[in-house]
Amino acid sequence: MTDKQIRRTLDRLAHEIVERNRGAENLVVVGVERAGAVVSRALVQSINRISHSQLMASSLDITRFRDDTPHGGGVPDLPDLEDRDVILVDDVLFTGRTARAALDAVVRSGRPRSIQLLVLIDRGHREYPIQPDYVGRKMPTKHRERVEVDTAHWAVDVVE
Repeated sequence: MTDKQIRRTLDRLAHEIVERNRGAENLVVVGVERAGAVVSRALVQSINRISHSQLMASSLDITRFRDDTPHGGGVPDLPDLEDRDVILVDDVLFTGRTARAALDAVVRSGRPRSIQLLVLIDRGHREYPIQPDYVGRKMPTKHRERVEVDTAHWAVDVVE
């Protein structure tokens, strides 16, 4: 995907989010660090432009919540999520492990009304039963391939 394709995709996703949530007033957008946080900031710009809102993107470090590292526990530093609609943003969805860790972190931060998952790229190959609510592009890949999102230049490539 090129820079232009990514920006058009984010605009489409922003429209879907605003329509599904009947506006942006109750939204909290949280991007999974690193690339997901960059995607979330660009998404918030699109949402703000189409809904005339003043949303801010938050970033989330999920390191302590992963199942392949020792648990550090604790509560992540996020805004108030109580009774809010959380849009959880990541760049690529593959096995679902990162999304599961992000979900754990979000629910430790409060009790949101809903948690909706947005991914720029959905590769398939799930190990957990996690499905995104919003998908920029489905990109079937071989298991050994990697999808790289170059947020500095807004490009998506598949590499072996």
